[in-house]
Amino acid sequence: MTNLRVGHGYDVHRLAEGRKLILGGVEIPWEKGLLGHSDADVLVHAVMDALAGAARLGDIGKLFPDSDPAYRGISSLKLLEEVGRLLKERGFAVVNVDAALLAQAPKVAPYKAQMAENIAAALGLEAEQVNVKATTEEGLGFTGDGSGMAAHAVALVERLYP
Repeated sequence: MTNLRVGHGYDVHRLAEGRKLILGGVEIPWEKGLLGHSDADVLVHAVMDALAGAARLGDIGKLFPDSDPAYRGISSLKLLEEVGRLLKERGFAVVNVDAALLAQAPKVAPYKAQMAENIAAALGLEAEQVNVKATTEEGLGFTGDGSGMAAHAVALVERLYP
């Protein structure tokens, strides 16, 4: 039996006026932000779910329920640090993370390297172990019409000890 495990994460948030847009721990100047209990960082949420899935920890709703006021407005990078701690506690090491943001606007190309660095730092990884990419959906669906953003992530972890 292999010690490698793969997890997939998916998250979606509605866009709203009066909120900061935080993606990959980077505050991006834009007229809307993502709606959610925490900072609503859809990209980091997908990464957390991918890691949680790979290590059979459930999902972020189980780990950080939106009914808990302790998580109101919290930085998703802080929650990611906790996921990293839980992985280590259970004998897992992150091999790599690949994440994709689905958003019509704004353009995030200038921020992708910083997003990857932020995610890597929160997990105690090298930046080269994290890849962040972005795509539009050519005007299709809720991401294409600008009413929300989504993200997918896959993570490979290795179980170092039982």
